Amino acid sequence: MADPQQPLTVRLSEPGEVVAALPHLLGFRPRESLVLVSLRGPRGRRLGLTARVDLPPSEHRRQVVSGLVRSLLTDGPSAALLVVVSEAADEPAVPVGAPDDPPRGAAQLDLAHRDLAHEVVLALDAVGVPLREALLVRRDRWWSYDCAAACCAPEAGTPLPAGTSELAAASVVDGQVVEDERAALARRIAPVGFLAAEAMARACDEVGDALARRTAELGWDVLVEEGWAAVQAAVEAAGPEAGGGRLPDREVARLAWGLRDHDLRDRALTLALGESAAAAEVVWTELTRRSPAPLDAAPATLLAVSAWVRGDGALANVALERALRSEPSYTFAGLLRSALDSCLTPTEMRRLIRQATGPLDARW
Repeated sequence: MADPQQPLTVRLSEPGEVVAALPHLLGFRPRESLVLVSLRGPRGRRLGLTARVDLPPSEHRRQVVSGLVRSLLTDGPSAALLVVVSEAADEPAVPVGAPDDPPRGAAQLDLAHRDLAHEVVLALDAVGVPLREALLVRRDRWWSYDCAAACCAPEAGTPLPAGTSELAAASVVDGQVVEDERAALARRIAPVGFLAAEAMARACDEVGDALARRTAELGWDVLVEEGWAAVQAAVEAAGPEAGGGRLPDREVARLAWGLRDHDLRDRALTLALGESAAAAEVVWTELTRRSPAPLDAAPATLLAVSAWVRGDGALANVALERALRSEPSYTFAGLLRSALDSCLTPTEMRRLIRQATGPLDARW
């Protein structure tokens, strides 16, 4: 497993390589999407933030484009790359010249969504961000909106690079799973079925009563230390050497109740930075799936932090949506939502975790 504090460096030079990399940059394969990629550095050659929205209807186009550009600006781009992903049919070209002088022969066609691309060009120009490329992607080919050559004609296009890219290989090493669509990310942490949910609800009630009695007898500090030991044991059991395995319902309940304590949850944050980051993410995923609301809010937020730290913004946002849907008033999730909306970088997130929790334990 790659060191989460030493991100892999991958070089992408051609527009087609960047387009082929979008699923790895987003965490899923975009469909009917408007994507802006921040290009950073003095010469605009370093990929930064990748922002995506569904293709907007014409009446909401300006508002959606404006919001997308605002998100991009938080990354301080030197330039930008625009990609429209759509299987829409080509559109009739707007005739140039007098309206009574129609083009001869067959009706001429233009690339789909040119008006939308133009809206993005105007929005970027208004904030002083140059647009490096404006591309359309469909049918495993790409076109440039600014190209007049024959290869850019609507019926032509350039095939996307074939084979396994350097970024795809790096993503595998880093443990990233590219889903076929964004909805698959939500299904990855979807609540369990009715019977399993009923069993978990009973376990949570029983464990909650038992914890209340032990708290009265021993004090909350003792229970917090026991909870931290339970978290460490679960993470160790989820590691590659241990082989994983399904947690018993009562253990899930014990962990979920323990993470309601802010101090214990904050200690659990440090796991996103250590060698056990991947195993911790497995635990947070399982707790998110199986814990009833609102007990799933804390592990879902920890999952969002873990995903964001390793650069998986798509999963981070899906997990955070789950946390806030479960408990809209959960303060930690609300703060993280504001941070991600402001495009806080993974590097900055790591710094804040270290600042808030102190030095990592040598083991964790």
